[in-house]
Amino acid sequence: MKNILIIGAGRSSIYLIEYLLEHSITHNWKITVADVDLQLALSKVNNHSNGRAICFDITNAQQREAEISNADLVISMLPAFMHGDVAKDCVRLGKHMATASYVSETMNELHQEAKNKGVMLLNEIGLDPGIDHASALKIIDELKAKNCNIHTFKSFCGGLVAPEFNDNPWGYKFSWNPRNVILAGQGTAQYLENGKIKFIPYNRIYTQTETIHVNGYGNFDAYANRDSLGYKEAYGLQQVKTMLRGTLRMPSYCKAWNAFVKLGLTDDTWKIHNSDQLTWHELIEAFLPEGNGTIEERLSKFLGEDVDAEIMNKLGWLGIFNKQPIKIKNASPAQILQSLLEEKWKLKTGDKDMIVMQHYFGYTDNGIEKSIISSLVVKGDSDSHTAMAKTVGLPLAITVKNLLTGKLNLSGVCIPTTSDIYNPLLDELKLFGIEFEEQYN
Repeated sequence: MKNILIIGAGRSSIYLIEYLLEHSITHNWKITVADVDLQLALSKVNNHSNGRAICFDITNAQQREAEISNADLVISMLPAFMHGDVAKDCVRLGKHMATASYVSETMNELHQEAKNKGVMLLNEIGLDPGIDHASALKIIDELKAKNCNIHTFKSFCGGLVAPEFNDNPWGYKFSWNPRNVILAGQGTAQYLENGKIKFIPYNRIYTQTETIHVNGYGNFDAYANRDSLGYKEAYGLQQVKTMLRGTLRMPSYCKAWNAFVKLGLTDDTWKIHNSDQLTWHELIEAFLPEGNGTIEERLSKFLGEDVDAEIMNKLGWLGIFNKQPIKIKNASPAQILQSLLEEKWKLKTGDKDMIVMQHYFGYTDNGIEKSIISSLVVKGDSDSHTAMAKTVGLPLAITVKNLLTGKLNLSGVCIPTTSDIYNPLLDELKLFGIEFEEQYN
């Protein structure tokens, strides 16, 4: 019998847990779902005979060690900054670990020790990162096998609302951790363009966008995401001239979101101690330079927009000009903004989300210039069984199954860029309707 410990039962875990419970009977697995919210964990286990739900405090070192000691493999669905202690315990205790998060410095520092102990620390095995790596490497490896010269690689992904449920001017609803959306883009994006390294600081990230077209779904805004340069080596594209990984949003979203960046409402580094005594009108006024006119007129002047511009309509729809009380105390600007958007951008009962991903490969084949556009669109099944949860959870679940059934023999820090991981993963994802369409030019 194999014991699997899943830490975290949040909104992205539902397909992961259901898949592993479904396969637990065939493979004789016991699944423990651990969360600080016991009722949430119980709801995800749903009385399955091979499931167990526990109340779990990640900061309780004694409980953490006891549960990890009893597991053969640990899946961390915690926020990325919490993976470190779990990973250290897993390596020390000789237990495999898997996450959907980016490889952290702490994780990298454990690589050699994990390798020496035969422990696999599998990271970036969700959607983005995850499916993006697997699908891109499959095409990259195929092109390399034909001795093609890949000079351009771009990859974009976005978690959006399905068009038929798009009923707000932002074209966006939360399908994953709202905090990550609020803080998205912070830091400096790094990428390669025509052989030159490019940097975009946070204050410009939403102003330097490009338009991406997806057949059947129209155009999207795309902005650079994180550090694209590190994937040159991981993808085996050391000679590539242009390499960019980015995020997709609906048209004009980025321009409107930049208003929050410019105002300072995405700042999470300080607290407004009397925040619960302010209205939204007072908060916006406090962030604006002194001036004459209505709050809308002053903000439009600050942003360099007409008072009736689309961006102002988007902001007005959120209610930030109203004298609506702010409900949370001693909060950062980012936390205050998040509290508002969680009300406005919530997936309603019956709503469905949508995942859009697209890769662009520019290459030469026997001196002839060619390109491939590989696109993926996945829609959610419901407001709980979202496309985001499906595309994050299933890659984790499928690869964990392949590891525990002996189809993978890897150790140390790994991401899904090798064929032994990505081929069976992509093949099985097709059974769930997660399949890319290629356009060759």
